[in-house]
Amino acid sequence: MTVTGQPIVQRPPEPDWLAMTTDELLAYRAAENRFRASAAARAITGEPDPDAVIAWRELAVPGRELPIRVYRPAVRDGGALPLVIHVHGGGFVGTAVQSDWVNSRLAARLPAVVVSIEHRLVAPDHPLPDAVDDGWDVLRHLVRDAGAWGVDPARVAVFGESCGGLISALAAIRAREAGLALRAQVLVNPAVDATGALFDHPSVTEYAHTPTLTVPVLRLFRRLAVPPGTDARAVSPLHADDLGGLAPALVVVPTHDPLADHGRRYAGRLESAGTPVRLSEYAGAGHAFLSMPGLVPQAEAAAAEILGFLRTAFAADRA
Repeated sequence: MTVTGQPIVQRPPEPDWLAMTTDELLAYRAAENRFRASAAARAITGEPDPDAVIAWRELAVPGRELPIRVYRPAVRDGGALPLVIHVHGGGFVGTAVQSDWVNSRLAARLPAVVVSIEHRLVAPDHPLPDAVDDGWDVLRHLVRDAGAWGVDPARVAVFGESCGGLISALAAIRAREAGLALRAQVLVNPAVDATGALFDHPSVTEYAHTPTLTVPVLRLFRRLAVPPGTDARAVSPLHADDLGGLAPALVVVPTHDPLADHGRRYAGRLESAGTPVRLSEYAGAGHAFLSMPGLVPQAEAAAAEILGFLRTAFAADRA
């Protein structure tokens, strides 16, 4: 069955998250990602900006190759562009395609080169540290090869949603430690606590069963992300020893989100450490709202705020 020549791809039924086997996880992921990348999903995830060009590339990083989705302005005046490294949400599911709407807008309207990482999804054979390494390795590679990509290594930002926010926050910390000066970090409904305490935040209890994120999903994520013997604090930005000297941050928090207090607490820790931070809350919005502009009207305002924040960061004189 098709609509306007395109096959209908249906979203898979919600599984029993806590009883899910590895085979069931992989089957669910494949079906869900087919839906997120389908024409049918555009009614939810939004249409790409027509003034951006989008292409898949393969990027060789140490020991592996990673797919990346690259967004560029369709028309440019020449010269190096700012670079935005984006990481989609989902953790154990998700694809860069689900973020085409916001990333293509950034590419066209900043303008900038936006690179969204198709990182190794969290699974029994790929715990969270693998995805964290993917985020850092892509950032480091593109800054090192800035000339070949037509980007300005002095104007670089990271941008992540949900688990992608965790990966981006840790990339910002690694960048500081490596002496790589980022202009900004944008963290949207970030999951910044992968320790057992992630369930202790009041918002997790208050919004335990929202349409886009539930506590059983969070429990599955933590089981996959932090296998026995893994130091959960090492992949939890909220528990980092030092959050000073990081790139200025915009932390976007939808109020009706189990992870709302993750973002609030992280913004508070950044502020206490002396890192410039803006906490922006969107009343009534739920988790992953930025990837659902077709359903959630607050996504438009959040995208505009992110655009303005990055434009200001890229225009500022380097410290």
